[in-house]
Amino acid sequence: MFLRLWVLGWLSASLLFSGSTLAAEGEVSLPPLVESLRLEQPLTFCGESVPLADPDVRERMEKELLLSLWDRDQAVLWLKRSTRYLPVIEAILSKAGLPDDLKYIALAESALRPHVGSPKGAIGFWQFLPATGRRYGLSINASIDQRRSLTASTEAAVTYFSKLYEKFGSWSLSAAAFNMGEEGLRAEILAQGVNNFYRLYLPLETQRYLFRILSAKLILTRPEHYGFHLQAEDYYPPIRFTSVELTCYEETSLTVVAQAAQTDFKRIKDLNPELRGHYLAAGTHTLAVPENTPPDFQERFNQIHQEWSQQRRERIYIVQSGDNLSTIAEQFRVPLAAILIWNRIDISGPLHPGDRLIIFPAERLTDSP
Repeated sequence: MFLRLWVLGWLSASLLFSGSTLAAEGEVSLPPLVESLRLEQPLTFCGESVPLADPDVRERMEKELLLSLWDRDQAVLWLKRSTRYLPVIEAILSKAGLPDDLKYIALAESALRPHVGSPKGAIGFWQFLPATGRRYGLSINASIDQRRSLTASTEAAVTYFSKLYEKFGSWSLSAAAFNMGEEGLRAEILAQGVNNFYRLYLPLETQRYLFRILSAKLILTRPEHYGFHLQAEDYYPPIRFTSVELTCYEETSLTVVAQAAQTDFKRIKDLNPELRGHYLAAGTHTLAVPENTPPDFQERFNQIHQEWSQQRRERIYIVQSGDNLSTIAEQFRVPLAAILIWNRIDISGPLHPGDRLIIFPAERLTDSP
């Protein structure tokens, strides 16, 4: 029964996503399931051969490939996002002299989503844990998390993989160490007396890990073979932006940054996913802004920031006895959440008479900093 449902699901998904249609005869060409598992050429990872002649290795490879093909909506998104993000990763890997296949690790880790997280606290394109990210130079604090930055996180991954390869002398083992931790892998190598990924008994997730990566490689290098017939216009375009250097002398609303770039808050957040919250910390920052941003960005920012600061000084409310955030929000007819954003406060924090709150009028909400 399960097999029948599985096959029906496969056929339905194939009908949905296959573009190889013979309109004259009303037929649809579907990739046969078994043929999808037949690899017509040797399979490698970073130039290292995958020993598919070993029945155990072949079974593990086929299982992960089938699972990836079953999740066809995810595979379509892999393909569509590949043109947006992979060129940046490829360029960084090439500059560092590292194998191009490492890019598929980011795809398997995060499906190329900057904000995706794990229950263990891993975040971003390469799913760095906080301690590992900081160890390899990423800023991770209340205002910025560079694990979400494609460039910064990939440069950190390059440094990490270089060290892993220096330690293990194998890219497959380096990938396993990236997944389970280098000390854990080293302990298993010593305990089992084996230094070959395919012959090591490792945590089940790590045993599957490299095959998930290889499945992504197979699908992205031969999408039509697996029934994915995308046209050039189906792929997402590369991210277009200009880098600017901005100096601000106090914490500043990102809406001010957006206004200086003549765009909106969302666009600034999308171009700079490493920025957390609604504010930019004091200091000098390199930011991505839309590529058509006019020159003199810093000058515009200084002027808009001065106006924003003046408006904040004019919108001070002194907390009275008996006030709470809910009553203040009701009094000024603004969302309570807006008060929390404007004042960088926690809803569970104490509020005392005499405290000063910044509150913009309700009619300005659409333009509020």
